[in-house]
Amino acid sequence: MGKLQEQINSGSKISRASDDPVAAMKGMGYRTDLNKIDQFIRNVGEAHTWVDSTDSALNDVGSALLRVQELVTQAANDTNTSDELQKIQTEISEIRGQIRDLANSQVGGKYIFSGTNTKQPLFNDDTSPMNQLAGATAERRIEVFEGIYMPVNSTNGTELFGGIDATLEQLVTTLGQPTTSGKDLDMFLTSIQKEVDHVLVERANAGAKQNRLEMMDNRLTGQEVIITKQKSLNEDTDYAKAISDMTIAESIHSAALSVGAKVLQQTLVDFMR
Repeated sequence: MGKLQEQINSGSKISRASDDPVAAMKGMGYRTDLNKIDQFIRNVGEAHTWVDSTDSALNDVGSALLRVQELVTQAANDTNTSDELQKIQTEISEIRGQIRDLANSQVGGKYIFSGTNTKQPLFNDDTSPMNQLAGATAERRIEVFEGIYMPVNSTNGTELFGGIDATLEQLVTTLGQPTTSGKDLDMFLTSIQKEVDHVLVERANAGAKQNRLEMMDNRLTGQEVIITKQKSLNEDTDYAKAISDMTIAESIHSAALSVGAKVLQQTLVDFMR
């Protein structure tokens, strides 16, 4: 009765390992698995943040390049005054600085396009050349399941942003020359379109990673539910059974006391005392 009462009060079939050594060992295994899954879920969340930030930055880069295309098309019609060309040059120069800022996007104080060298930006400012980072082409990976690592910054920032920056630098320089003609600017339309296509490819890769992370998140959630259920079946008190057993035990106890009272009836000597 005491053991049953303890199970009902605590909600657990096991109060000490000696109650059921096998169940106790299984419980330790289930807790270890749940702790791992909890860590993997946090890792998937961090990976989501990196991939989503990458996709957002690339989206902004693509929009900026489309604006450059519009400006180059406008500048290439040979009907612009020198003042108008200067305004176009200034805007493209600003867009170049904006794209450099996007190349230095961060998540939690870490640069997402710098490969494994996450503490260093790709660009120091709007005028200095691109930093030559030792780990800029390497991937940062996050473990999202047992033995499964997800590359969260596989976009080669040096290649992508280096090509864009070089093209825009040359374009700004060309626009600043008084002898520049529409034919000189036409060639940049092809170069910029190439960079736009490059950005689209990288966004497609980011989208594929987002889908894979969603699937992994669902898998981890499912595993967590299954293991939690197994842990509950292994340890938690079956209240219906425990209360039923408790009722039976109390009935037996009461019956035993009643029988004992009848067997040990008082005698005349007991009254004389």
